[in-house]
Amino acid sequence: MLPNIDTIAAVATAQGRGGVGVIRVSGSKSLAIAETILGKTPKPRHAYYTEFVDEQGQAIDQGLVIYFVAPHSYTGEDVVELQGHGGSAVLQLLLQRCLSLGARLAEPGEFTRRAYLNDKMDLAQAEGVADLIEATTTQAARSAMRSLHGDFSTVINELVAGLINLRMLVEAMLDFPEEDIDSIDVEKRNRQLMQIQSKLKQTLATAKQGSLLREGAYVALVGQPNVGKSSLLNCLAGEQVALVSDVPGTTRDVIRKEIQINGIPLHIMDTAGLRASEDVIEKMGIALTHQTVLKADLIIVLRSAKQVESPEDIAILAALPAEIPRLHVCNKVDLMETQPLPSAKEIYVSAKTGVGIQALRDKLLQSIGWTNIESGIFMARERHLLALQQADISLNNAAEHLNFPELFAEELRLAQVALKSITGQFSADDLLGEIFSRFCIGK
Repeated sequence: MLPNIDTIAAVATAQGRGGVGVIRVSGSKSLAIAETILGKTPKPRHAYYTEFVDEQGQAIDQGLVIYFVAPHSYTGEDVVELQGHGGSAVLQLLLQRCLSLGARLAEPGEFTRRAYLNDKMDLAQAEGVADLIEATTTQAARSAMRSLHGDFSTVINELVAGLINLRMLVEAMLDFPEEDIDSIDVEKRNRQLMQIQSKLKQTLATAKQGSLLREGAYVALVGQPNVGKSSLLNCLAGEQVALVSDVPGTTRDVIRKEIQINGIPLHIMDTAGLRASEDVIEKMGIALTHQTVLKADLIIVLRSAKQVESPEDIAILAALPAEIPRLHVCNKVDLMETQPLPSAKEIYVSAKTGVGIQALRDKLLQSIGWTNIESGIFMARERHLLALQQADISLNNAAEHLNFPELFAEELRLAQVALKSITGQFSADDLLGEIFSRFCIGK
Protein backbone atom coordinates (compact mmCIF):
# COMPACT_ATOMS: atom_id res chain seq x y z
CA MET A 1 0.00 0.00 0.00
CA LEU A 2 1.23 3.50 -0.82
CA PRO A 3 2.52 5.18 2.36
CA ASN A 4 1.62 8.62 3.70
CA ILE A 5 -1.03 9.63 1.20
CA ASP A 6 -4.27 11.47 1.79
CA THR A 7 -7.56 9.82 2.56
CA ILE A 8 -9.96 10.62 -0.25
CA ALA A 9 -13.75 10.65 -0.51
CA ALA A 10 -16.26 11.15 -3.31
CA VAL A 11 -19.76 10.32 -4.46
CA ALA A 12 -19.34 7.05 -6.37
CA THR A 13 -22.77 7.00 -8.02
CA ALA A 14 -24.01 9.02 -10.98
CA GLN A 15 -25.25 12.57 -10.58
CA GLY A 16 -28.96 13.16 -10.15
CA ARG A 17 -31.63 11.46 -8.10
CA GLY A 18 -31.66 7.72 -7.51
CA GLY A 19 -32.83 5.07 -5.10
CA VAL A 20 -29.33 4.56 -3.68
CA GLY A 21 -26.29 6.82 -3.49
CA VAL A 22 -22.80 5.73 -2.46
CA ILE A 23 -20.03 7.69 -0.77
CA ARG A 24 -16.64 5.98 -1.13
CA VAL A 25 -13.76 6.74 1.27
CA SER A 26 -10.24 5.34 0.77
CA GLY A 27 -7.11 5.78 2.88
CA SER A 28 -5.70 5.35 6.36
CA LYS A 29 -8.37 7.55 7.99
CA SER A 30 -11.28 5.62 6.50
CA LEU A 31 -12.05 3.53 9.58
CA ALA A 32 -11.81 6.51 11.96
CA ILE A 33 -14.19 8.50 9.72
CA ALA A 34 -16.64 5.60 9.66
CA GLU A 35 -16.49 5.16 13.44
CA THR A 36 -17.30 8.84 13.97
CA ILE A 37 -20.20 8.87 11.51
CA LEU A 38 -21.64 5.56 12.71
CA GLY A 39 -20.83 5.77 16.42
CA LYS A 40 -19.40 2.25 16.31
CA THR A 41 -16.69 0.19 14.68
CA PRO A 42 -17.87 -1.78 11.65
CA LYS A 43 -16.71 -5.35 11.20
CA PRO A 44 -14.71 -5.85 7.99
CA ARG A 45 -16.64 -7.09 4.96
CA HIS A 46 -20.01 -7.06 6.70
CA ALA A 47 -22.97 -4.90 5.68
CA TYR A 48 -24.59 -2.92 8.52
CA TYR A 49 -27.85 -1.00 8.41
CA THR A 50 -27.36 2.08 10.54
CA GLU A 51 -27.71 5.86 10.80
CA PHE A 52 -25.13 8.36 9.55
CA VAL A 53 -24.87 11.26 12.00
CA ASP A 54 -23.46 14.79 11.85
CA GLU A 55 -21.25 16.57 14.41
CA GLN A 56 -24.28 17.25 16.65
CA GLY A 57 -25.29 13.61 16.59
CA GLN A 58 -28.28 14.30 14.33
CA ALA A 59 -29.06 11.79 11.62
CA ILE A 60 -28.01 12.84 8.13
CA ASP A 61 -29.31 9.66 6.52
CA GLN A 62 -29.63 5.95 7.12
CA GLY A 63 -28.39 3.08 5.04
CA LEU A 64 -25.73 0.41 4.69
CA VAL A 65 -22.02 0.64 5.48
CA ILE A 66 -19.31 -1.80 4.38
CA TYR A 67 -15.70 -1.65 5.57
CA PHE A 68 -12.89 -3.24 3.50
CA VAL A 69 -9.52 -3.73 5.16
CA ALA A 70 -6.33 -3.19 3.15
CA PRO A 71 -5.14 -4.78 0.97
CA HIS A 72 -8.44 -6.58 0.31
CA SER A 73 -10.27 -3.66 -1.29
CA TYR A 74 -10.71 -1.99 -4.66
CA THR A 75 -7.87 0.47 -4.07
CA GLY A 76 -5.69 -1.79 -1.92
CA GLU A 77 -6.20 0.64 0.99
CA ASP A 78 -8.72 0.72 3.82
CA VAL A 79 -12.03 1.55 2.14
CA VAL A 80 -15.43 2.46 3.56
CA GLU A 81 -18.60 2.65 1.46
CA LEU A 82 -21.61 4.49 2.86
CA GLN A 83 -24.71 3.50 0.91
CA GLY A 84 -27.58 5.87 1.60
CA HIS A 85 -30.45 7.40 -0.32
CA GLY A 86 -29.69 8.78 -3.76
CA GLY A 87 -30.74 12.42 -3.41
CA SER A 88 -28.08 14.96 -4.36
CA ALA A 89 -28.61 17.10 -1.23
CA VAL A 90 -28.28 14.24 1.27
CA LEU A 91 -25.24 12.84 -0.54
CA GLN A 92 -23.52 16.22 -0.41
CA LEU A 93 -24.26 16.47 3.33
CA LEU A 94 -22.72 13.05 3.90
CA LEU A 95 -19.74 13.86 1.68
CA GLN A 96 -19.09 17.13 3.52
CA ARG A 97 -19.20 15.20 6.80
CA CYS A 98 -16.43 12.89 5.53
CA LEU A 99 -14.37 15.87 4.35
CA SER A 100 -14.72 17.60 7.72
CA LEU A 101 -13.31 14.49 9.40
CA GLY A 102 -10.04 14.57 7.48
CA ALA A 103 -10.71 13.29 3.99
CA ARG A 104 -10.22 15.38 0.87
CA LEU A 105 -12.27 15.33 -2.30
CA ALA A 106 -10.99 12.71 -4.74
CA GLU A 107 -9.74 13.72 -8.16
CA PRO A 108 -11.18 12.12 -11.31
CA GLY A 109 -10.10 8.49 -11.50
CA GLU A 110 -8.12 8.67 -8.26
CA PHE A 111 -9.63 5.53 -6.73
CA THR A 112 -8.70 3.49 -9.81
CA ARG A 113 -5.31 5.17 -10.01
CA ARG A 114 -4.60 4.05 -6.45
CA ALA A 115 -5.73 0.55 -7.36
CA TYR A 116 -3.19 0.59 -10.20
CA LEU A 117 -0.38 2.03 -8.05
CA ASN A 118 -1.13 -0.56 -5.34
CA ASP A 119 -0.88 -3.40 -7.90
CA LYS A 120 -4.56 -4.30 -7.70
CA MET A 121 -4.72 -4.04 -11.49
CA ASP A 122 -2.47 -3.05 -14.36
CA LEU A 123 -2.96 -0.01 -16.57
CA ALA A 124 -4.85 -1.83 -19.32
CA GLN A 125 -7.28 -3.20 -16.73
CA ALA A 126 -7.69 0.25 -15.19
CA GLU A 127 -8.62 1.65 -18.60
CA GLY A 128 -11.06 -1.24 -18.92
CA VAL A 129 -12.91 0.17 -15.89
CA ALA A 130 -13.48 3.49 -17.66
CA ASP A 131 -14.40 1.75 -20.92
CA LEU A 132 -16.95 -0.45 -19.13
CA ILE A 133 -18.60 2.62 -17.59
CA GLU A 134 -18.67 4.44 -20.94
CA ALA A 135 -19.82 1.45 -23.02
CA THR A 136 -22.98 2.23 -24.98
CA THR A 137 -23.53 -1.20 -26.56
CA THR A 138 -23.59 -4.75 -25.24
CA GLN A 139 -20.64 -5.65 -27.48
CA ALA A 140 -18.59 -2.77 -26.11
CA ALA A 141 -19.49 -3.69 -22.53
CA ARG A 142 -18.44 -7.32 -23.03
CA SER A 143 -15.15 -6.28 -24.63
CA ALA A 144 -14.44 -3.77 -21.86
CA MET A 145 -15.12 -6.49 -19.30
CA ARG A 146 -12.56 -8.73 -21.01
CA SER A 147 -9.98 -5.97 -20.67
CA LEU A 148 -10.92 -5.45 -17.02
CA HIS A 149 -10.75 -9.20 -16.45
CA GLY A 150 -7.19 -9.14 -17.78
CA ASP A 151 -7.54 -10.86 -21.17
CA PHE A 152 -5.69 -8.07 -22.99
CA SER A 153 -3.01 -7.93 -20.30
CA THR A 154 -2.51 -11.70 -20.48
CA VAL A 155 -1.80 -11.52 -24.21
CA ILE A 156 0.63 -8.63 -23.73
CA ASN A 157 2.40 -10.41 -20.86
CA GLU A 158 2.78 -13.53 -23.00
CA LEU A 159 4.38 -11.44 -25.75
CA VAL A 160 6.73 -9.83 -23.22
CA ALA A 161 7.65 -13.24 -21.80
CA GLY A 162 8.47 -14.46 -25.30
CA LEU A 163 10.66 -11.41 -25.89
CA ILE A 164 12.48 -11.96 -22.61
CA ASN A 165 13.23 -15.57 -23.52
CA LEU A 166 14.46 -14.50 -26.96
CA ARG A 167 16.60 -11.74 -25.46
CA MET A 168 18.16 -14.24 -23.04
CA LEU A 169 19.07 -16.48 -25.96
CA VAL A 170 20.51 -13.58 -27.96
CA GLU A 171 22.52 -12.26 -25.01
CA ALA A 172 23.96 -15.73 -24.46
CA MET A 173 24.93 -15.92 -28.12
CA LEU A 174 26.67 -12.53 -27.83
CA ASP A 175 29.00 -13.97 -25.20
CA PHE A 176 30.51 -16.45 -27.66
CA PRO A 177 32.62 -15.93 -30.77
CA GLU A 178 30.69 -16.20 -34.00
CA GLU A 179 32.42 -19.44 -34.98
CA ASP A 180 31.30 -21.09 -31.71
CA ILE A 181 27.59 -20.35 -32.17
CA ASP A 182 25.67 -23.55 -32.92
CA SER A 183 23.37 -23.49 -35.95
CA ILE A 184 20.69 -24.95 -33.68
CA ASP A 185 20.76 -21.74 -31.62
CA VAL A 186 20.42 -19.63 -34.77
CA GLU A 187 17.42 -21.66 -35.91
CA LYS A 188 15.88 -21.40 -32.45
CA ARG A 189 16.39 -17.62 -32.46
CA ASN A 190 14.76 -17.21 -35.87
CA ARG A 191 11.88 -19.50 -34.97
CA GLN A 192 11.14 -17.64 -31.73
CA LEU A 193 11.25 -14.29 -33.53
CA MET A 194 8.77 -15.49 -36.18
CA GLN A 195 6.42 -16.83 -33.48
CA ILE A 196 6.46 -13.53 -31.59
CA GLN A 197 5.91 -11.56 -34.80
CA SER A 198 2.95 -13.74 -35.74
CA LYS A 199 1.34 -13.43 -32.31
CA LEU A 200 1.91 -9.67 -32.27
CA LYS A 201 0.21 -9.24 -35.66
CA GLN A 202 -2.78 -11.25 -34.42
CA THR A 203 -2.94 -9.10 -31.30
CA LEU A 204 -2.75 -5.91 -33.34
CA ALA A 205 -5.60 -7.08 -35.60
CA THR A 206 -7.76 -7.88 -32.56
CA ALA A 207 -6.87 -4.55 -30.94
CA LYS A 208 -7.99 -2.69 -34.06
CA GLN A 209 -11.38 -4.39 -33.75
CA GLY A 210 -11.54 -3.33 -30.11
CA SER A 211 -10.65 0.22 -31.09
CA LEU A 212 -13.56 0.26 -33.55
CA LEU A 213 -15.90 -0.87 -30.78
CA ARG A 214 -14.69 1.92 -28.54
CA GLU A 215 -14.08 4.80 -30.92
CA GLY A 216 -16.17 3.90 -33.95
CA ALA A 217 -15.42 5.47 -37.32
CA TYR A 218 -16.16 8.81 -38.97
CA VAL A 219 -18.05 8.59 -42.26
CA ALA A 220 -18.54 11.61 -44.55
CA LEU A 221 -21.44 11.82 -47.00
CA VAL A 222 -20.41 13.79 -50.09
CA GLY A 223 -21.93 14.39 -53.50
CA GLN A 224 -23.71 16.93 -55.64
CA PRO A 225 -26.80 18.75 -54.32
CA ASN A 226 -30.08 16.83 -54.40
CA VAL A 227 -28.61 13.34 -54.65
CA GLY A 228 -30.21 12.42 -51.31
CA LYS A 229 -27.42 12.79 -48.75
CA SER A 230 -29.73 14.12 -46.05
CA SER A 231 -32.36 11.51 -46.86
CA LEU A 232 -29.75 8.76 -46.57
CA LEU A 233 -28.59 10.13 -43.22
CA ASN A 234 -32.18 10.13 -41.95
CA CYS A 235 -32.68 6.58 -43.24
CA LEU A 236 -29.53 5.27 -41.54
CA ALA A 237 -30.36 7.10 -38.30
CA GLY A 238 -33.97 5.97 -38.28
CA GLU A 239 -35.17 9.48 -37.50
CA GLN A 240 -35.47 12.96 -38.99
CA VAL A 241 -32.00 14.37 -38.38
CA ALA A 242 -31.52 16.60 -41.40
CA LEU A 243 -33.94 18.76 -43.41
CA VAL A 244 -34.88 17.29 -46.79
CA SER A 245 -35.87 19.54 -49.68
CA ASP A 246 -35.95 19.56 -53.48
CA VAL A 247 -34.22 22.93 -53.35
CA PRO A 248 -30.50 22.50 -54.14
CA GLY A 249 -28.14 23.69 -51.43
CA THR A 250 -30.53 23.10 -48.50
CA THR A 251 -27.72 21.68 -46.34
CA ARG A 252 -25.30 24.52 -45.60
CA ASP A 253 -23.56 23.15 -42.49
CA VAL A 254 -22.17 19.76 -41.50
CA ILE A 255 -24.82 17.69 -39.73
CA ARG A 256 -23.42 14.98 -37.46
CA LYS A 257 -25.25 11.94 -36.15
CA GLU A 258 -23.93 8.89 -34.32
CA ILE A 259 -25.57 5.64 -35.33
CA GLN A 260 -24.87 2.04 -34.42
CA ILE A 261 -24.63 -0.88 -36.80
CA ASN A 262 -24.35 -4.25 -35.06
CA GLY A 263 -23.10 -2.42 -31.97
CA ILE A 264 -20.37 -0.50 -33.84
CA PRO A 265 -20.64 3.29 -33.44
CA LEU A 266 -20.45 5.25 -36.69
CA HIS A 267 -20.28 9.04 -36.75
CA ILE A 268 -22.08 10.03 -39.95
CA MET A 269 -21.38 13.53 -41.27
CA ASP A 270 -23.83 14.94 -43.82
CA THR A 271 -22.11 17.68 -45.80
CA ALA A 272 -23.14 20.48 -48.12
CA GLY A 273 -23.60 19.51 -51.76
CA LEU A 274 -20.52 20.09 -53.87
CA ARG A 275 -21.05 22.35 -56.88
CA ALA A 276 -20.06 25.73 -58.25
CA SER A 277 -22.02 28.41 -56.40
CA GLU A 278 -22.04 32.18 -56.04
CA ASP A 279 -24.03 32.06 -52.80
CA VAL A 280 -21.70 33.23 -50.03
CA ILE A 281 -23.27 31.01 -47.34
CA GLU A 282 -23.36 27.97 -49.59
CA LYS A 283 -19.70 28.53 -50.52
CA MET A 284 -18.85 28.55 -46.81
CA GLY A 285 -20.71 25.26 -46.43
CA ILE A 286 -18.80 23.72 -49.35
CA ALA A 287 -15.49 24.85 -47.85
CA LEU A 288 -16.52 23.24 -44.55
CA THR A 289 -17.32 20.04 -46.45
CA HIS A 290 -13.74 19.81 -47.72
CA GLN A 291 -12.41 20.35 -44.17
CA THR A 292 -14.74 17.68 -42.78
CA VAL A 293 -13.73 15.10 -45.38
CA LEU A 294 -10.13 15.32 -44.19
CA LYS A 295 -11.22 14.00 -40.77
CA ALA A 296 -13.16 11.03 -42.15
CA ASP A 297 -12.15 7.37 -41.96
CA LEU A 298 -14.45 6.58 -44.89
CA ILE A 299 -16.13 8.68 -47.59
CA ILE A 300 -19.51 7.73 -49.04
CA VAL A 301 -19.62 9.20 -52.55
CA LEU A 302 -23.32 9.53 -53.34
CA ARG A 303 -24.93 10.14 -56.71
CA SER A 304 -28.33 9.65 -58.23
CA ALA A 305 -28.91 6.23 -59.79
CA LYS A 306 -30.91 7.91 -62.57
CA GLN A 307 -27.88 9.71 -63.91
CA VAL A 308 -24.63 8.46 -65.34
CA GLU A 309 -21.40 9.65 -63.81
CA SER A 310 -21.11 13.28 -64.86
CA PRO A 311 -18.10 15.57 -65.22
CA GLU A 312 -19.21 17.13 -61.93
CA ASP A 313 -19.06 13.71 -60.23
CA ILE A 314 -15.59 13.15 -61.66
CA ALA A 315 -14.51 16.55 -60.36
CA ILE A 316 -15.82 15.70 -56.90
CA LEU A 317 -13.83 12.45 -56.88
CA ALA A 318 -10.68 14.23 -58.00
CA ALA A 319 -10.96 16.71 -55.13
CA LEU A 320 -11.27 14.04 -52.45
CA PRO A 321 -8.19 12.94 -50.45
CA ALA A 322 -6.76 9.92 -52.23
CA GLU A 323 -5.64 8.22 -49.02
CA ILE A 324 -9.15 7.98 -47.51
CA PRO A 325 -11.19 4.89 -48.57
CA ARG A 326 -14.36 5.53 -50.59
CA LEU A 327 -17.67 3.75 -50.87
CA HIS A 328 -19.68 4.51 -54.01
CA VAL A 329 -23.46 4.56 -53.49
CA CYS A 330 -26.22 5.24 -56.02
CA ASN A 331 -29.44 6.55 -54.47
CA LYS A 332 -33.03 6.83 -55.76
CA VAL A 333 -33.26 3.40 -57.42
CA ASP A 334 -36.99 3.58 -56.73
CA LEU A 335 -37.24 6.13 -59.55
CA MET A 336 -35.65 3.82 -62.12
CA GLU A 337 -37.81 1.90 -64.59
CA THR A 338 -35.63 -1.19 -64.37
CA GLN A 339 -33.63 -2.24 -61.35
CA PRO A 340 -29.84 -2.24 -61.88
CA LEU A 341 -27.82 -5.41 -61.64
CA PRO A 342 -25.68 -5.90 -58.50
CA SER A 343 -22.27 -4.31 -58.87
CA ALA A 344 -18.99 -4.83 -57.07
CA LYS A 345 -18.13 -1.16 -57.55
CA GLU A 346 -21.36 0.51 -56.42
CA ILE A 347 -24.23 -0.10 -54.01
CA TYR A 348 -27.73 0.78 -55.19
CA VAL A 349 -30.15 2.03 -52.55
CA SER A 350 -33.31 4.00 -52.03
CA ALA A 351 -33.24 6.21 -48.97
CA LYS A 352 -36.98 6.72 -49.50
CA THR A 353 -38.12 3.07 -49.56
CA GLY A 354 -35.22 1.42 -47.73
CA VAL A 355 -34.17 -0.78 -50.65
CA GLY A 356 -30.51 -1.79 -50.34
CA ILE A 357 -30.01 -0.11 -46.97
CA GLN A 358 -29.12 -3.34 -45.16
CA ALA A 359 -26.55 -4.14 -47.82
CA LEU A 360 -25.15 -0.65 -47.35
CA ARG A 361 -24.91 -1.18 -43.58
CA ASP A 362 -22.99 -4.43 -44.11
CA LYS A 363 -20.69 -2.77 -46.62
CA LEU A 364 -20.06 0.13 -44.25
CA LEU A 365 -18.80 -2.23 -41.54
CA GLN A 366 -16.66 -4.10 -44.04
CA SER A 367 -15.19 -0.85 -45.38
CA ILE A 368 -14.06 0.40 -41.97
CA GLY A 369 -12.36 -2.91 -41.22
CA TRP A 370 -14.87 -4.68 -38.96
CA THR A 371 -14.56 -8.45 -39.27
CA ASN A 372 -17.22 -9.52 -36.74
CA ILE A 373 -14.97 -11.54 -34.39
CA GLU A 374 -16.60 -10.02 -31.31
CA SER A 375 -16.23 -13.12 -29.13
CA GLY A 376 -12.50 -12.60 -28.61
CA ILE A 377 -12.22 -8.81 -28.74
CA PHE A 378 -10.89 -6.71 -25.91
CA MET A 379 -11.11 -2.93 -25.71
CA ALA A 380 -8.18 -1.02 -27.17
CA ARG A 381 -7.30 2.66 -27.18
CA GLU A 382 -5.22 4.70 -29.57
CA ARG A 383 -2.20 4.49 -27.29
CA HIS A 384 -2.47 0.69 -27.28
CA LEU A 385 -2.49 0.60 -31.09
CA LEU A 386 0.50 2.94 -31.26
CA ALA A 387 2.44 0.78 -28.79
CA LEU A 388 1.62 -2.41 -30.69
CA GLN A 389 2.58 -0.78 -33.99
CA GLN A 390 5.86 0.43 -32.50
CA ALA A 391 6.61 -3.06 -31.22
CA ASP A 392 5.83 -4.46 -34.67
CA ILE A 393 8.23 -1.97 -36.28
CA SER A 394 10.97 -2.91 -33.82
CA LEU A 395 10.52 -6.62 -34.51
CA ASN A 396 10.63 -5.99 -38.26
CA ASN A 397 13.84 -4.03 -37.74
CA ALA A 398 15.22 -6.90 -35.67
CA ALA A 399 14.50 -9.33 -38.51
CA GLU A 400 16.58 -7.13 -40.80
CA HIS A 401 19.51 -7.15 -38.35
CA LEU A 402 19.98 -10.89 -37.91
CA ASN A 403 23.64 -10.55 -38.85
CA PHE A 404 24.20 -7.70 -36.39
CA PRO A 405 23.56 -9.20 -32.93
CA GLU A 406 23.92 -5.94 -30.99
CA LEU A 407 21.39 -4.14 -33.19
CA PHE A 408 19.10 -7.18 -33.08
CA ALA A 409 19.18 -7.21 -29.27
CA GLU A 410 18.46 -3.47 -29.09
CA GLU A 411 15.38 -3.76 -31.32
CA LEU A 412 14.08 -6.56 -29.10
CA ARG A 413 14.54 -4.29 -26.07
CA LEU A 414 12.63 -1.46 -27.76
CA ALA A 415 9.77 -3.84 -28.62
CA GLN A 416 9.60 -4.95 -25.00
CA VAL A 417 9.50 -1.35 -23.74
CA ALA A 418 6.64 -0.53 -26.15
CA LEU A 419 4.59 -3.53 -25.00
CA LYS A 420 5.20 -2.85 -21.32
CA SER A 421 3.80 0.66 -21.73
CA ILE A 422 0.39 -0.91 -22.43
CA THR A 423 0.12 -2.57 -19.02
CA GLY A 424 1.90 0.28 -17.25
CA GLN A 425 5.07 -1.57 -16.32
CA PHE A 426 6.83 1.25 -18.08
CA SER A 427 4.80 4.47 -18.19
CA ALA A 428 5.64 8.13 -17.68
CA ASP A 429 3.85 10.00 -14.88
CA ASP A 430 2.39 12.52 -17.33
CA LEU A 431 0.81 9.64 -19.28
CA LEU A 432 -0.81 8.32 -16.09
CA GLY A 433 -2.13 11.78 -15.30
CA GLU A 434 -3.66 12.08 -18.76
CA ILE A 435 -5.29 8.65 -18.58
CA PHE A 436 -6.87 8.93 -15.13
CA SER A 437 -7.99 12.56 -15.58
CA ARG A 438 -10.55 11.25 -18.08
CA PHE A 439 -12.21 9.03 -15.47
CA CYS A 440 -15.30 10.14 -13.59
CA ILE A 441 -14.95 11.36 -10.01
CA GLY A 442 -15.64 8.54 -7.55
CA LYS A 443 -14.06 5.86 -9.77
